[in-house]
Amino acid sequence: MSFVTLGINHRTAPVEIRERVTFAPEDLQRALTALNQQPGVAEAALLSTCNRTELYCRLDKQQSSDQIIDWLCEFHNLERSEIEPYVYLHPDIDAVQHMLRVASGLDSLILGEPQILGQIKTAYQHAVDAGTTGSLLERLFHHTFSVAKQVRTDTAIGSSPVSVAFAAVSLAKQIFGELNEQTVMLLGAGETIELAAQHLHENGIGRIIVANRTAERAHTLASQYDGYAIALDELPAHLAEADIVIASTASQEPILHKEPVKQALKQRKHRPIFMVDIAVPRDIDPSVAELNDVYLYTVDDLQEVIQENLKSRQEAAKQAEDIVEIQASHFMNWLRSLDTVSLIREYRGRAEACRDELMEKALSQLSKGKSNEDVMRWLANTLTNKLLHQPCAQIKQAGFEGRNDLIENARQLLDLPEAQEGES
Repeated sequence: MSFVTLGINHRTAPVEIRERVTFAPEDLQRALTALNQQPGVAEAALLSTCNRTELYCRLDKQQSSDQIIDWLCEFHNLERSEIEPYVYLHPDIDAVQHMLRVASGLDSLILGEPQILGQIKTAYQHAVDAGTTGSLLERLFHHTFSVAKQVRTDTAIGSSPVSVAFAAVSLAKQIFGELNEQTVMLLGAGETIELAAQHLHENGIGRIIVANRTAERAHTLASQYDGYAIALDELPAHLAEADIVIASTASQEPILHKEPVKQALKQRKHRPIFMVDIAVPRDIDPSVAELNDVYLYTVDDLQEVIQENLKSRQEAAKQAEDIVEIQASHFMNWLRSLDTVSLIREYRGRAEACRDELMEKALSQLSKGKSNEDVMRWLANTLTNKLLHQPCAQIKQAGFEGRNDLIENARQLLDLPEAQEGES
């Protein structure tokens, strides 16, 4: 058996490539089932976020990871050459270590950000619901959750309020200075938008408008910050009110196009609009950036802002990397130990069968009137001889064949002291 992580992320691919391999929530179960049905894929899970798409699989030894890449391309109607330069592949301990690093926020665009752990837990639950996990992948996920918690507890990697949402608000402050006279329009009502709303409120934003496909969720979020909610189809009518637009929905297609923005700018008498598109796939059509009075940033453009907020986390990251390395080794040691389980079970079974056979004979001797002491001595001697016979015979044969390596292994296995010089 072997583990493999295959994926594409913000470090290896630009957003225009990443958005082509995302899995929409409604497609996840179908995708998991299809992936698990690929030859040699024994267990499977999928993680799909704005910054990464990753496949976690336990494979049969015969399985080629190339087949998984082919499946990914086929599912998304892509040519292999379109994504192959951006794909990474991590086998076995590298796969485990990568998964631990991702869950701990060490591979995120925002070093140490906590949202990714929740996303991995959601990915795990989707795989459980789809029936594509087994005992080994489940053990790996639970080990991952435990290690991520240890990193949070034992290091200061999460001590600073740094996230994509925080970076977007920080950039808005750099552009506008104080935000108390600005109106922000938030597209979506998910976790990232909720975090953006919180940061905006803490920075004194003048007014918040929440546009979402589900009106109830939009109202719930807007009411927390004295804002108001609109449906997505009302977006063009209210866009001119917004000085800032932050978008993060789960839409598979852009929801804000060039023409409505152009009309909004006319109504604003060409006062500029600052837009941040955090979503992958993108919510704002890239052509919007061609308009003179729009400043459109994608999640990739936030890198510079993010880096300025990471200095306090660098030392903590080093400590976290040490934890990840140790814990990845622990997991692989446990995995390797599974190979010995059947051997131990077989050996114990043989010893127990021998014990039971001799116990029956001893009980029979007692029933015939033999003394307890004689029977006990016979049982102890016979059981000892039977248990030691085969190992001793194998050691003698190893000596006869000059197999000093096997003899030394036997010494370690039986926890015997080193042979003294001249001892035969």
